[in-house]
Amino acid sequence: MTWTAPDTKRTGGSLVAGEREMLTGYLAWQRDTFLFKCQGLTGEQLALRPLPESNLSLLGLIRHLAKVERTWFRERFAGLPVPRLYSESPNKDADFDELDPARAEEDYARLLEERRLADEVLAGASLDDTFVLDGEEYSLRLVLFHLVSEYARHNGHADLLREHTDGVTGG
Repeated sequence: MTWTAPDTKRTGGSLVAGEREMLTGYLAWQRDTFLFKCQGLTGEQLALRPLPESNLSLLGLIRHLAKVERTWFRERFAGLPVPRLYSESPNKDADFDELDPARAEEDYARLLEERRLADEVLAGASLDDTFVLDGEEYSLRLVLFHLVSEYARHNGHADLLREHTDGVTGG
């Protein structure tokens, strides 16, 4: 049986919440929107690259977003000694370049797990908590803004990739 990305529902959120609830709610919506763009596609479809000169694919974005979640929340913010995803490859774009459609289910599960682990880190943290990266101080608030924008940008890519794959638009 061929694996396909499962159906997903986007979480709603308050339009008048406080800052923390608004930021985490909007991140949840962006995360779910990305999964919504992938639902119903096989590993082979997720790995399609519509432009021969580009390494962009939905599967590459799945892998990239798992790396982004891990890097920003667990590695940088929480300071946990987690190995970097795809670090065994000398290729800095291994998340996009070294795809295996047969491992799409595993890559998808990894993204869900990184989201869950990131949410665990968030649960006990204040928006004003900080960490230092390359001599600069960052707040959790900035990390949340960054992740919302990262997902939003890649959701735009996902719109185009999905439309090219099977004609599905919107959402």
